[in-house]
Amino acid sequence: MQNISLIVPCYNEHETIEIFYNEAIKYFDEEHNFNIIFVNDGSKDNSLDIMKELAKKDKRVKYVGFSRNFGKESAMYAGLEAAKTLNSDAAIIMDVDLQDPPYLLPEFLKKHDEGYNLIYARQRNRKGAKLFSKICSLTFYKIYSHLTGDKQMSGGARDYCLLDRKVIDAFLNIKDAKRFTKGIYHYVGFKTTTIKFDYEKRVAGTTKWNFRKLLKYAFVGIDEFSRFYLYIPKIIGFIWTIICALDLAYQIKRCVEIKTINVFSWNALRIDFVVISLSIISFYIMKLLYDVRDQSRQRAIYICEESNIESE
Repeated sequence: MQNISLIVPCYNEHETIEIFYNEAIKYFDEEHNFNIIFVNDGSKDNSLDIMKELAKKDKRVKYVGFSRNFGKESAMYAGLEAAKTLNSDAAIIMDVDLQDPPYLLPEFLKKHDEGYNLIYARQRNRKGAKLFSKICSLTFYKIYSHLTGDKQMSGGARDYCLLDRKVIDAFLNIKDAKRFTKGIYHYVGFKTTTIKFDYEKRVAGTTKWNFRKLLKYAFVGIDEFSRFYLYIPKIIGFIWTIICALDLAYQIKRCVEIKTINVFSWNALRIDFVVISLSIISFYIMKLLYDVRDQSRQRAIYICEESNIESE
């Protein structure tokens, strides 16, 4: 009998935790040993208290409480570490607001039984979502796919996925300071497939994401899994090359009109080339320093304040 862990990151989700629990357990079967790992990502409400109450009533409920808010990426990582501690054969990451519908759990497990190591869900459509959200999502995935060459990462991809033991180990071995889970899924490889489903609205509460957070998250993904930074010096170099060419053409035209080369400004041309060189060099130095700084710090991805998993 396989051990299956549901990993559920939570941040100020007191309105949805019990609803999620009551819905999820409907799809637990006798062929698997299920548990739910709630990861409290430094919530300021009583989310952790609700998790503890559920844990008292149902031994299948586990919780990990952070000392502060570290973000969803860290919560997913902590959940996978907890799943490994519980000797899980597979872990399923899903949102607590039921936008990742539990009715797909049997389909995930069926695909796993067929031999797939990584199964992730993708929305078939976003009917019912806000227009601005649709546009932003479509734009990001188009840009991400172009810059990274990852054609598997299509619009509607979710963090909702099943990872078997091999994928969990591979995922946990990646210690990037900045994490983009969807990109890591594809980076680790293994036998992969998708499950499509229709867009589901949040069951209660409000989203904790805003445009600024989503934009920052998008840049992390592009930064970590593309050669985006190689494009910038190329663009800068191209622009300054055009400027130099126009400047050179203008000076040659003046020399022809006045019929003397004395008006030609070699200093201006030298300055143009120096600016191009310094712009490119300074950019690469800045990028290198930031990357070295982030990785050399070796700070903890998260800090656990309390958990009921340690006693297992």
